[in-house]
Amino acid sequence: MKIIAFVGLPLSGKSTASRIAEEMGIPVIVMGDVVREEVEKRGLELTDENAGRVASELRQKEGMDAIAKRCIPIVKKKLQERGVVVIDGIRGIAEVERFRSVFGDDFILINIEAPDEIRLERARRRMRDDDVRTMDELRNRDRRELSWGMDEAIKIADITVENSGDLDEFEKKIEDLIKHFLPRVEVEIETEIHPTEDADKVKKSILNLFPDAKIDFVKDRVLARSSDLSKFRELLRRQKILDTARNMFIYGKEGNKIVVYLNKQTAFISRVNFAEEDALLSPLKVTFRLFDVTMERFLDYLSPETKDGRPVREVDRI
Repeated sequence: MKIIAFVGLPLSGKSTASRIAEEMGIPVIVMGDVVREEVEKRGLELTDENAGRVASELRQKEGMDAIAKRCIPIVKKKLQERGVVVIDGIRGIAEVERFRSVFGDDFILINIEAPDEIRLERARRRMRDDDVRTMDELRNRDRRELSWGMDEAIKIADITVENSGDLDEFEKKIEDLIKHFLPRVEVEIETEIHPTEDADKVKKSILNLFPDAKIDFVKDRVLARSSDLSKFRELLRRQKILDTARNMFIYGKEGNKIVVYLNKQTAFISRVNFAEEDALLSPLKVTFRLFDVTMERFLDYLSPETKDGRPVREVDRI
């Protein structure tokens, strides 16, 4: 699970960075949309002045992390879709602290910088209703956003990206940066918890196979996400079931994902046992989603073909 957030002065390139993420299939949450929705909800004209006033009022009434708090439920919902979310529009240190208090080290903050003249020219080209038109308006907007603690947020950013040159160059920088944080394989685990089952034991079964799994309980179901295949890979080798696993992965292929079912009871004792979808007490449904990795490489990493009991064409990383 990763939450990648962009921070930077107005018109520095945050929207472009978010567009790149969206084109890569990553859900994007624009924090400014929360403010714009509130402006429209109040029946006000969508101008920079009204958007700024409403944003300030929300922060005064609900705290400097007001917009972040409103975004967190949306982030959690979107994480169920992909396991990676991009947040566009961090405005202050309080928002960073709020996101980090919820998501911890999975929250990555990227600062985008651009010269004033370039930022103003972008506003003139973009012509959005709430955009600035003059350098004075841009400086006023900078002061307003810096007053919310943006300068402190910028100082503690994990990474800073310069956006003062060619658009293609900037887009390539952002694409490479996002890819760096993206897992090439995401694992989703889900199962039902029956009245006769112990939820803690079901949780332990999942963690025995995927120790880094982030687990959520939703009524009588468990939903988990992982990106670390190392323990699962080790168990397949320890049990000497590479050929069986390979056949099950090939059988469960559906486009860019692979679906298999595993016995919960044997997972509780750190063993992998493939099961049928309708097995008694609901098996663990494990979905491997492949991004920027071929099926062949996935198989050669996790369950290579064997000859005389030894792996053939094995790779040591995805």
